[in-house]
Amino acid sequence: MPRKKEDNFKGKGKATQFQAGQEQAKIAKKGGIASGKARREKADLKKQIQIFLESEATTDKNGNPLTGAELMVKVAVKEMTKGSPKFWELLRDTGGFKPVDKVVMAEVDQDVIDEVEAMVLGTEKKNDKKNET
Repeated sequence: MPRKKEDNFKGKGKATQFQAGQEQAKIAKKGGIASGKARREKADLKKQIQIFLESEATTDKNGNPLTGAELMVKVAVKEMTKGSPKFWELLRDTGGFKPVDKVVMAEVDQDVIDEVEAMVLGTEKKNDKKNET
């Protein structure tokens, strides 16, 4: 026999729902501790990646040392030449050539909007009420 939808939600969220005073403070404290732990883990990972990129990772065919960053670029270029679009994007963006979407907002008179629409649609601009008199 299928379960009712209400059965799926029994007791769910009761521990955090509509708590007052000290109970809510305890819940918030636990959330803050977990957030701090996640933030520290993310910072540690970032430091480890930075260390790898700056340190010697391997050597090339001639025995010259390669840093992690140089190795990463070498592998990315190799994959890019195979036609992988993700590596094209990686190199483009890392090289500082990522296209930027810009949205410009400005106040424009309705007459200007009508004129631009008319040009785009290839129709004539409607006459203003001022010109009809």
